[in-house]
Amino acid sequence: MSYDLMVFDPAVAPRDRGEFLEWYRDVTEWRAGRDYARIAGATGNLPLFYETMRAAFPPMNGPDAPRFGGAISRPKRGFFARLLGGAGEKVWDEDAPELTDYSIAESAIYMGFAWSLSDAAHKAVFFAALRCEVGFFDVSAEEGVILYEPGDFDRLMGL
Repeated sequence: MSYDLMVFDPAVAPRDRGEFLEWYRDVTEWRAGRDYARIAGATGNLPLFYETMRAAFPPMNGPDAPRFGGAISRPKRGFFARLLGGAGEKVWDEDAPELTDYSIAESAIYMGFAWSLSDAAHKAVFFAALRCEVGFFDVSAEEGVILYEPGDFDRLMGL
C-alpha cells in the first residue's frame, strides 16, 4: 500500500465534488492506448509539475527512471533545493524510499509514495502544485481536499 496523491489540469477537471470524483474514477481506470509512464501528451502545466517533482522523487519505472546502483546518492543541499532543481548525482538505490510510482494520464498525474515519506511527499506535491498552477487531490485522505487554483491553496493555508 502506498500514500497516494494526484495533481490534475484544473482546466479539464469538473468543479463539482461529485462530478470530480466520477472523473477521477474514470481517469484512474488506466485504459490501454496510453503509456502511463511517459509525460508526453499531458495537458496544461502537468509536464512542468512532473519535472519539478522528479528531482526529489524520481520515478521508479519508465523512461525517466534514474540509473540504479550502489548506495543512494543524495544531494548535499536541503529538500527544497532538490525539489526546485538541485538534483545532484543521478545514481539511486533500487530500494530508496524516494522512488515514486507515477501514473501519467493526459490530464492528471497519480503518484504513489512510500508511507515513510508521506509528510514530505504531501508538502512537496502541495507546494509544487501551487507553484506550477495545477490542481491537487489528496487521494489517501478521507474526504480528501480538492484544490483547483492558487486562491484555493491560500484559503487552505489561512492566507
